[in-house]
Parts: sequence; C-alpha cells; structure tokens
Amino acid sequence: MSVNLTISTDFLLLALSDLPELKVFLFCILLLLYLVTLTGNAVIILVSQLDKHLHKPMYFFLSNLAFLDIFYMSTTMPKMLQVLLAETKSITFVGCATQLYLFVACVGTEHVLLLIMSYDRFLAICRPLRYTVMMSQNVCASLAFVSWFCGFVNSTVHTVFTFRLHFCGTRQISYFFCDIPPLLSLSCDDTSVNEALLLSIGVFIGWAPFVSIILSYIYIIVTIMKIRSEEGRQKAFSTCASHLIVVILYYGSAIFNYLRPISSYSLSKDRLISVLYGMAIPMLNPVIYTLKNQEVKEAVSRQFIQISNSKLANL
Repeated sequence: MSVNLTISTDFLLLALSDLPELKVFLFCILLLLYLVTLTGNAVIILVSQLDKHLHKPMYFFLSNLAFLDIFYMSTTMPKMLQVLLAETKSITFVGCATQLYLFVACVGTEHVLLLIMSYDRFLAICRPLRYTVMMSQNVCASLAFVSWFCGFVNSTVHTVFTFRLHFCGTRQISYFFCDIPPLLSLSCDDTSVNEALLLSIGVFIGWAPFVSIILSYIYIIVTIMKIRSEEGRQKAFSTCASHLIVVILYYGSAIFNYLRPISSYSLSKDRLISVLYGMAIPMLNPVIYTLKNQEVKEAVSRQFIQISNSKLANL
C-alpha cells in the first residue's frame, strides 16, 4: 500500500476568512496593523539613535527589540495579506521553510533579548556603582549578538529537523503561516524527536530565561522598595514596568504555544495565540514602552519639537 508523500511541493495556508465580504475589511485592518507596527518600532529606533539622552544600554537593547519586531512581523504579514485576497492560498516548500526559519529565529532571539534586557535593569537598579563598567558599549554589542546568534542557531536545528520529515495526505496547513506545530501535525513520520527537541531546547531558550527574568524582578522589586525617595521608587519602577508587561505577554503566549507535548495541541485554539505573539505583541511593544517610560515619552516629544522648529525655520 503506497503512502501519498508531499516532499517538495507547495503547501496551502489558511486564510483569516473565506467570506468575500470580510476579505477586504480584514485586509485593510491587517495592513493598518502592519503599518502601525513598522512606524511605531521605526520611531523607537530613530529616537533612540537621535536623542542623546537615550544613548544608554537600556535603549540600545530596546532598539534591537524594535528592529526584531519589524523583522518578526515582516516574516508572516506580507504572505498573510497575499493569501487573504489571492485565489490560491499556496506557499512553496522553500518559501515555507524560509518563513519557518525566520519566524522561529525571531522567537528564539526575543526570548534571549528579553532576558538580557532584564539583566540590564538588574544591574542598573541593584548594582548601580558597577553598571557603567559591566554594561560598556562592547559588552552591550556582544550581548545583542549573543541573542541573535542563539535565535538563529535554535531556528536552524528546528528547521532542519522539521523539513526532514515526510508530509503525507493533505497539504493544508491549519495555520496562517508556517510554524512547527501545524507542520508536525501534517507529517506521517514519527515526530517524537521533534517534540523532544521542542521541549529540551525550549527549557534552555524558553523556560530558563523566563524563570531568570522572574527571579531578577523579585530582586529588583525588593531593592526598589528599599529606596527612601518616593520619586526615586517611581522612576525605577517606570523603567521596569514596560519591560515586565512585555515579558508577561510574550513568554505567556510563546511558552503556551511551544513548550508542551504535541498531543495537547489544538490548532484552532493555538491560532489565536499565534496572532497574539506573532502580530499583536510586535505592535504593542512600542506603545507599551512609550506609555510606561517617561524618558521615551520625553525623547519623542523633544524630537517632534525639533522637527517642528526646523520646519518653521525653513518657512
């Protein structure tokens, strides 16, 4: 008895809606969301570079996060927009592998980068006298490189082991983009090795950073509470609150999606979670950091005032 294998042919992606009356509306909403994400994160990068008050390690890492979020969303959103309006919902084998590789690389990089950002806050608040030495420009650049390196190494392993599988029967991916869980559910091979990789690597790149961040923030909060000045406590909290909110949103959704047995996956429910960490969080990050961080708000205001003044001067 022969098995229908799909090794190097196209996959079919799931559109957000097949209702003609909703397609254009959803396309406009997604396009607006994508443009808002690009604009918001680009503003964070530009302001961090242009405003001398933000030439600090914290904002160097925030710029990396903003760039990562642009990269993150750009791996999935253009194809999702195309699939929503196109007659065919297909993505090539190579296209699917590339999308998976880049997306998982972003996931892994963000895990490590958020850990590094919490380490930066830990040193700034709990070890202020040694902060400038321990977070020098070279150290910051090295830590940023480590986060990207870990993300792409993690992605290389998962992509190779995912696409060595044979895919049988339907080529319909019950997801809006190529991701590990829906592809494993299409395979007619034994996926136990893939599941073991997800869980074992996930311990190092997912759970370990998450637990480390929580422990560091317990120590940070205890240290902040010892600050006698009310203004000092508020300033310290303002630099941490935005990062902690992002950590809770991101790790909560990513850990739920990847760090559990494949048998417990429900693709219909997990699709909603993938929308949260794949689309909503990259859009929310600049909003959270702008609203919760007084330094960023002041820097954005200064840049807008400078632009306005330069335009008035040219009139």
